Amino acid sequence: MSRYLDPKTDIVFKKIFGEHPHLLKSFLNAVLPLPENGLIDTLEYLPSEQVPLIPSFKYTVVDVRCTDQQGQVFIVEMQIQWTASFKQRMLFNASKAYVTQLEKGEDYDLLKPVYGLGLINTQFDPDENDWYHHYKIVNVAKPHLAEIKDLQLVFIELPKFKAKNFPQKKLQVLWLRFLSELSEKTKEVSAEWLAVPEIKQAITLAEEAAYSPAELASYDKYWDAISIEKSLVSSAGRRGHEAGWEQGRIEGRVEGRVEGRLEGRKEGREEGIIEGREEGSLKTRYAFAHKLMAKGFPLEEIAALTELPLTVINSLLLQEQE
Repeated sequence: MSRYLDPKTDIVFKKIFGEHPHLLKSFLNAVLPLPENGLIDTLEYLPSEQVPLIPSFKYTVVDVRCTDQQGQVFIVEMQIQWTASFKQRMLFNASKAYVTQLEKGEDYDLLKPVYGLGLINTQFDPDENDWYHHYKIVNVAKPHLAEIKDLQLVFIELPKFKAKNFPQKKLQVLWLRFLSELSEKTKEVSAEWLAVPEIKQAITLAEEAAYSPAELASYDKYWDAISIEKSLVSSAGRRGHEAGWEQGRIEGRVEGRVEGRLEGRKEGREEGIIEGREEGSLKTRYAFAHKLMAKGFPLEEIAALTELPLTVINSLLLQEQE
């Protein structure tokens, strides 16, 4: 019996959609809000310049330039997100994909539209049935008559997606079921999936047997990074809510801390990452740092994940070795 890996993880998603353009073409045509006569005809991968904030947690990115059936060209920038604070990152990356198309002095007419597609593995909209979110730039007074189509964002809340509740296009349903349901716990795949050649191939590419020992180690490491970040987000949010920290934004902060601070935060800024933090906060970060060291994470990544200076990480390493 085959054992499957979760296609939402970095290494599996990129093996399926980052190396097989016909699979990505099928997927994008199914999930993007494209007109019937404007489906993707061809696509090419773009070199990604989106440098992740946390080196070991890459927020899966696949960038492609697409040509539709009418010969029009547009760019799709895709990411998978695991935490609720993602909208600004998606907007930033999609905007960056838009503005970096031009070299200095080139005409703005050369700019091509950009879709930002976020596959969200968490819930952020309180409406339990609302899982597909399409954002465009519109004229507020005439939202249905005037719009700027050059930058559009699509967020899909995968945990909410339940095919039986929605009358979507069949291929869209099958692709989203594939992403939502396939995991290490899958014992038998749906016959409907196997009936679609592209999805059948994607299932084969998600089999554990298709991965080398080094790739499987990266797969496990990816889950470790997700688990650690979620723990940091949760603990940081609780501490901020309870203590009412008197600090503004700190560059490189762990996502989710903002929600915890809103109730208790007062005006002002703190300089540095460590200054002013409570002893309990430091102990939590030290504990995370020791855990990451035990798992073999590089020191630079540990510093980024815990927001501890590299000098402190080096000191902790020396203590571990003594």
